[in-house]
Amino acid sequence: MTEPVLVAVAWPYANADIHVGNLTGAYLPADIFARYNRLMGRQVLMVSGSDSHGTPITVRADAENSTALAVYERFHTGFLELYQKLGLTYDLFTSTHTENHFDVSQKMFLALKDNGFLYSAREMQWYAPSQGRFLPDRYVEGTCYICGYNNARSDQCDKCGNLLEPDKLIDPRSKIDGSVPELRETEHYYLDLSKLQPEVVDFLEKRQSYWRPNVLRQSLGQIQADSLRGRPITRDLDWGIPVPLEGWGGKCLYVWFEAVIGYLSASIEWGKVTGDPEAWRQWWHNPAARAYYFIGKDNIPFHAIIWPAELIGVGTRFDELIGSQPPEKMVLPHDVPANEFMNLEGQKISGSRNWAVWGLDFLTRYDPDPLRYYLTVNMPEARDSDWDWGDFLRRNNDELVATWGNLANRVLGFANKHWEGRVPDPGELTERDLELLALVEAGFESVGKEMEAVRLRGALAEAMRIASEVNRYLDQTAPWTAVKTDKAAAARAVYTALRAIDSLKILLAPFLPFTSEKLHTFLGYDQPLFGEQGLETYTDNLGAHTALRYYPEKGTGRWQPSQLQAGHPLRQPAPLFKKLEPTVVDEERARLGQSA
Repeated sequence: MTEPVLVAVAWPYANADIHVGNLTGAYLPADIFARYNRLMGRQVLMVSGSDSHGTPITVRADAENSTALAVYERFHTGFLELYQKLGLTYDLFTSTHTENHFDVSQKMFLALKDNGFLYSAREMQWYAPSQGRFLPDRYVEGTCYICGYNNARSDQCDKCGNLLEPDKLIDPRSKIDGSVPELRETEHYYLDLSKLQPEVVDFLEKRQSYWRPNVLRQSLGQIQADSLRGRPITRDLDWGIPVPLEGWGGKCLYVWFEAVIGYLSASIEWGKVTGDPEAWRQWWHNPAARAYYFIGKDNIPFHAIIWPAELIGVGTRFDELIGSQPPEKMVLPHDVPANEFMNLEGQKISGSRNWAVWGLDFLTRYDPDPLRYYLTVNMPEARDSDWDWGDFLRRNNDELVATWGNLANRVLGFANKHWEGRVPDPGELTERDLELLALVEAGFESVGKEMEAVRLRGALAEAMRIASEVNRYLDQTAPWTAVKTDKAAAARAVYTALRAIDSLKILLAPFLPFTSEKLHTFLGYDQPLFGEQGLETYTDNLGAHTALRYYPEKGTGRWQPSQLQAGHPLRQPAPLFKKLEPTVVDEERARLGQSA
């Protein structure tokens, strides 16, 4: 069970704060999955970083009369703060604006070129006469020629999910000043996807049995409907990674091409900063390794088609260029469990209208685990979901406080009161006691089965079902009453319940790490379930960048049933969750749409 597991997480554009839709789309499910696999004893590497070169950053910089570097650094700092507060355990959360990422991306480009999968061609691209420059695709919006959506980008339509040919966009307009751009000729390099199509199709067909239907529709389905064609991977830009060829000054690698390379470059950077430069190969060259890519549905084509094509296309040439021996082929994605979108109170989330629940703002008023819980029970795994403040209140009070928090608190408090803060000696367990323990222990298989399939909603629902069964057991055995007349019977019930709670703590730990750690302490354990987070700053020729690190060494939690023994010392508990007043619903709804 020690096989390497790569948890590759979508790179957020460093041009806006992160809201709940972003969190439930990719970032939180990745952390839940990584925590589960660490509890299983597997070698986990969870990597991502801020996408520093996406055109959304330069668009914002232009709007603010600032620089792309300043914009990226500002939002990157916010991401680091949020991820620490929410407990997202990246082994490395870095940035694409690093010397390492530049080098890896350029060598991927050269490897594809050397292997005959790149070609140069002249094309017509949108040019803004009013600005005197070519416009990257996100600078141009118009009407999608496939579905008719009025605010499609020239490279992709967010409504229908299709990749678009920029010159086919209907009624194009500059996002900067609203002017009508014109088509002018320029030269670029293309990724020859038509050459790679047979191997990409074979890759997708081998994963049909377990990939999500939405991912297959936007990958294999699109290829079957419309064969792959070459797509440009360079653009006329002054912010980004330069094309590593003579005579190509003023052109950079296109962000959709280089951002996905970040999973590889971050893995390589992680190896370097941990003192083992070749460690990345465990996840990228080991046939036993499994790579999972956590993204939102708008990124499916890039991760299910284009990134596998890049990995196939480089073959062993990338290893040869970086001097890694022996040269080997890359491990292809095992799964791309893309989520759908989350809406808010029945409307699409909109940052420009402040119609959003922002992660950092939420955590100024509420604890992290209720957010993690609600985003998981409401996770848009198969279809779009909706954040509803009334539903958040209900689930917090009825499920977290009443079903789980109260269960743990009252049993621990009762044990502290009547058995001097120790696990009571149960004597011989009854059939009912053994039935409950068997049911809870079976949860490691039933919850684990859902986790292995990346069905996180189902996994959490199963864990909470088991918690409800423990509550029902206590209602039946009523140790609070039995202690007055039959303390031995009460001791059996409390012992059994403590064992069940100790196991449930593990089943819920990937979802509720903060309160699980608290409960772990209340149960008398001294070593933490999980490791620690911290920030480190690295300097290279591009400057300094701060990264978030996870240090797993101190984590002792394992995905196994409780071994709690009679006589084990307990600590005085405190409430795990806070009951919320109904007034918060109206208060939070009043905030929506208001100017910041």
